[in-house]
Amino acid sequence: MNAIADATHGVESPYAWRRLAAGLMLSTLGGVGMWSVVVALPAMQAEFGVDRASASVPFTLTMLGFGVGNIVMGRLSDRFGIALPMALGTVMLAVGYVLTGLAGSLWQVALAHGLLIGVGCSTSFGPLMADMSHWFSKRRGRAVAIAAAGNYLAGTFWPPVVSHFIEVSGWRATHIGIGIFLVFAMFPLILVMRRKLVEGHSDATTSNDERRRAESPFSPRTLQILLCIAGVACCVAMSMPQVHLVAYCADLGYGAARGAEMLSAMLALGIISRVGSGFVADKIGGVRTLLIGSVAQGLALFLYLPFDGLYSLYFISAMFGLFQGGIVPMYAVIVREYFSPKEASTRVGLVIFSTVAGMAIGGWMSGKIFDITGSYQAAFVNGLAWNALNVTIMLWLLWRSQRRGPTVAAIA
Repeated sequence: MNAIADATHGVESPYAWRRLAAGLMLSTLGGVGMWSVVVALPAMQAEFGVDRASASVPFTLTMLGFGVGNIVMGRLSDRFGIALPMALGTVMLAVGYVLTGLAGSLWQVALAHGLLIGVGCSTSFGPLMADMSHWFSKRRGRAVAIAAAGNYLAGTFWPPVVSHFIEVSGWRATHIGIGIFLVFAMFPLILVMRRKLVEGHSDATTSNDERRRAESPFSPRTLQILLCIAGVACCVAMSMPQVHLVAYCADLGYGAARGAEMLSAMLALGIISRVGSGFVADKIGGVRTLLIGSVAQGLALFLYLPFDGLYSLYFISAMFGLFQGGIVPMYAVIVREYFSPKEASTRVGLVIFSTVAGMAIGGWMSGKIFDITGSYQAAFVNGLAWNALNVTIMLWLLWRSQRRGPTVAAIA
């Protein structure tokens, strides 16, 4: 009987795929917290009568809450499974959106986004990727990548929906409506996630996982620190086009609308690379896949330096999206390859927090460099330098693992 249950509900089972489908939908729905604030920013700025910097504070606090939430919710997921933190995150999202709609001042909006919406939507990213890594072994890379793709699908789905309802009903009613909708849409999907692996399967690994852990070239603490530094570095580089592409196009005289089109294409192609990277990781491992993505990201970033024509920027931005989309999910794959599965969600959360910090630091740093130099050229070079740091760490990890591998095999 246990064997039948194991085959039906265990690793790589039909249920695992149903769980992945539910997780992808939860990631797409919960990801609204990352995108609605950007769409609502002009309407909020107009109503509260503040400058653009002040109106951007809710976004900043959302990112901070998202980063911290990946750690806190990841810890809860390691202890109790994904269903409890996902339910808690859904409640936080719903309450956050309703309170935003009822807010009497911008600081109330900002607090709702930082303490509730940002933390709430974090459960649908890092902890969800870590959870999916437990249910797949041979296809772990693609499962993690598909779960992560929900974040980009949210970026494709939610902005036009939120924009439409703000135009029709105003931003307050739209936020209250989102909060109510999320409760009814997400809780039925969370019920699918309640099941836990059969005892012992939380430690199930492939022979490659066992070998990688034996060959780990660093202590767990050192490896965690290196992955966090790599996460900051890759996302400082990634933030340059993602945060400043619209402004860059406006400065070149092409208009903000052209930049928005390039950014949309970048995110859409990021979905392809995000899922595709999972298939590659299943063949060659997370470190090599991340290394390939980081080198390719650096190449696309470099092309922004000599080419600034309109059609060149469309092409380069498309390339950038196609290359960078799969980088962040690979950190979850690497964590599962080199660390115990019992602490996967917490460790993934730490790295995701680092990537969010990298995006925040990189966005500010690029703007500061522009203010000092009057051009984005130096900002692109700065991004390339950080990208090189990420490549160096991955090369070092790969080299040390290969050196240690034969030694461990000889001892065994």
